[in-house]
Order: sequence, then C-alpha cells, then structure tokens
Amino acid sequence: MQNILEQFSNELAEKISGAQKSVVQISVGRGALGAGTIWHADGLIVTNAHVIGKRNLHVILPDERALPAKLLAYDANHDIAALKIDAQHLPIIPIGESRALKPGELVFAVGHPWGVIGAVTSGIVIDASASLPEMTRGRDLIAVNLRYRPGYSGGPLVNAEGQMVGINTLMTGPEVGAAVPVHLVKAFLRELRETARVDAREYVAV
Repeated sequence: MQNILEQFSNELAEKISGAQKSVVQISVGRGALGAGTIWHADGLIVTNAHVIGKRNLHVILPDERALPAKLLAYDANHDIAALKIDAQHLPIIPIGESRALKPGELVFAVGHPWGVIGAVTSGIVIDASASLPEMTRGRDLIAVNLRYRPGYSGGPLVNAEGQMVGINTLMTGPEVGAAVPVHLVKAFLRELRETARVDAREYVAV
C-alpha cells in the first residue's frame, strides 16, 4: 500500500511541477505581486483583472527574466485579463475542461502567496456551478475548499492531470475559495480575437 501511495504522490507531484513551469509573476510597480499563466508560447498570458495595473506592468518569467507587458484586454465582471509580452517558445500549460469538474475532485492552486514563488496548495471541488449562498450572485465560479492567500490570485487552478481548469480569484467564506472556470477564459479570448481588438500579428490561441 505504501508503495502505491508513494507512486501516486510522485506522479501527481510531477504533473503539478509541469504546470508550475508556466506560472509567472505579475508586478505592477508598487510592491504588489500577483500570478499569471502562460497560455500561448508566443507570450500570451492570462490572469485576473484585479491583479493588473494600468502602468508599470511587468511579467517575471520562471527563468527570472523581467519583461514589460502590454494589456490586451480585461473583463472586470468576470475578473479576467489578457497580457502580451515579447517572448517566444514559452512553456504553456495544458488546458482542461472546467465543465467536467465534479464535487469531491482533487484540485491544486499554484501561485506566489506572500511572495513564495511557485507555491502549491490543494483542496477539493465543492461545487462546479457556484450555487453556494456565499458565492457572488450572477457570476460563474468554481467553489473549492482551499485557502487563497495573497499572491495566489491570477494563477492557475489545476486538476490532478496537471491541466488548468480555472483562474484562482478570491476567498468567499471560511475555507471556501472561488476560481474563474477556464471555459470563460476561452470565451474571453475568442471574443478578443473575433472583435479584432488584437493586432493581427499578435496571435491569440483558443
């Protein structure tokens, strides 16, 4: 039994380690430090709208390169933002299916709590449809029983396969966190591309 558990733990840690390689730091020049996720190898990054600032926006890559970032668009209602940096061949995160999440499913939050780079915490899905009383009405959120400390915001919520299923967003009750489901991120990027709010040379993958 111990060997089986060790094997499971090692395999899980390896998958989460793969996801960590695509998590960046986002600095807005006033000491605040949030997280973001590399969505496309050509420098497209997704995060929360509440993480970003309008000036002095920089992204720090896992290899410690600090690059200025351009804000492409943001949606304050769904708390999603898209950034672009001038970089190539970046490690991207596998994308999962948020609509397939089930209550009791194991998930992991990756971010930079209190400045600890690439930290991970785990919990389970409480409700994938955000019908809990303490959840914000009118918002499509994933409820999870893990605690988001400052610095997890904007980082990925990851399933046991190491796939991104949401964006860590907020605490909404005791031991209850909320994440923006990844299907909303896909819709946001699709609209961004279709409304031509991105320069034609800047490829936004969905």
